[in-house]
Amino acid sequence: MGWNVKLIFSIHLNVRDLELLESIKAFFGVGNTQINKDGSITYSVTGLKDLISIIIPHFERYPLLTKKQIDFELFKQLAQLMVNKEHLTTEGLHKILCIRAVINNGLPPRLAAVFPDIVPVFKPKAKEVENISPDWLAGFVDAEGSFFVSIYKSKTITGYAVKLIFSIAQNRRDTELLNSCMKFLNCGRVSEKSSNTAVELLVTKFSDIDNKILPLFGKYPLFGAKKRDYEDFCKIALLIKNKVHLTQEGLDEIRSIGSGMNRRRVK
Repeated sequence: MGWNVKLIFSIHLNVRDLELLESIKAFFGVGNTQINKDGSITYSVTGLKDLISIIIPHFERYPLLTKKQIDFELFKQLAQLMVNKEHLTTEGLHKILCIRAVINNGLPPRLAAVFPDIVPVFKPKAKEVENISPDWLAGFVDAEGSFFVSIYKSKTITGYAVKLIFSIAQNRRDTELLNSCMKFLNCGRVSEKSSNTAVELLVTKFSDIDNKILPLFGKYPLFGAKKRDYEDFCKIALLIKNKVHLTQEGLDEIRSIGSGMNRRRVK
């Protein structure tokens, strides 16, 4: 037929999460990590045997809650077709392309041009999110959450005010999930980002951050680079709680801590 088929399970993060991805690799015992030119890192598993015996059973036992659960179900169908050797036939390849057409962003242009007669399969409906567990949320925040400090001009003695921001951003298709997270946290708001393709859960009220967000991740710790951002976030929260941010020295200290958070962190 002239076409090869490969299934790929991958996790894509900033290179500062190399240690976390190496831990995931050690947990599964299969796959490879690769540092990319854009400053990101990818953990991937491509062996069909490993996907069938390790990766797929794991996510059957611990289901995904985002809309990626749909892609996972379709991924399982593709894996079964390959186990049955159907990818080696023209008919089987056609089946695979019909499924591939509704995974992620659909067929790449080059495949769509070569196979113009592909009719996408019916896309299954995602299960509604009923319960958010704190352990799951901690893992989700490790990948998708952010801890920020905003310093902006204000009519204060120093001329500036400080705001802490906890956020989780997702594609609009996962608005329901973020609403469930907001309900679990019992604080914050979900709103559209300026791109109109994403939504964001934001918690900015200091009392909510101090009484709900900080204790949660103190009890259910993060493991990636976000853990260090959280620790700096806690330091700033303590300074604010003690009113140190109202002094020039305190403001300078907060600026210094904030300068190393998120993607600005060296290591």
